[in-house]
Amino acid sequence: MSRFWLALSCAIALLTVSAAADSLIEPGQWKVTTNTLMNGATMPPQVKARCLTPEQTGDIGKTFGPTMGTVNSTCERTEYETAARSLKWRLQCKGDLDMDVSGDFNFDSPAHYTATIASKGWMAGSLISDVQTKLEGERVSECQQ
Repeated sequence: MSRFWLALSCAIALLTVSAAADSLIEPGQWKVTTNTLMNGATMPPQVKARCLTPEQTGDIGKTFGPTMGTVNSTCERTEYETAARSLKWRLQCKGDLDMDVSGDFNFDSPAHYTATIASKGWMAGSLISDVQTKLEGERVSECQQ
């Protein structure tokens, strides 16, 4: 009988996480502001519009997670964690270019999020790239057609 309750508790927890993930942010037109520090130099802020569909907002991990695709390097997701209103991930690549990329997203409301993405790259054992990016996303309207 205790296995039944354990299985039921796990199922309820999974359903709760799925339902929470579906409502982390709203679909629509988003204004995303990016502030980047590249190898110690501050880059000018960038502001871009991004339309997020219901499918994209329903799968936060896919929408805001890392993409694995490099030439002559093998990448592995070494960390992936979702909690109440956050997403945290880490991607490490080894090969011609070694990379360590991590992301930490906080979805503080259905219409606002902040994130930090850190990326370091090495070639032949020497650090060639050290980038820190801060993102802020604000939902501004429905998507423009």
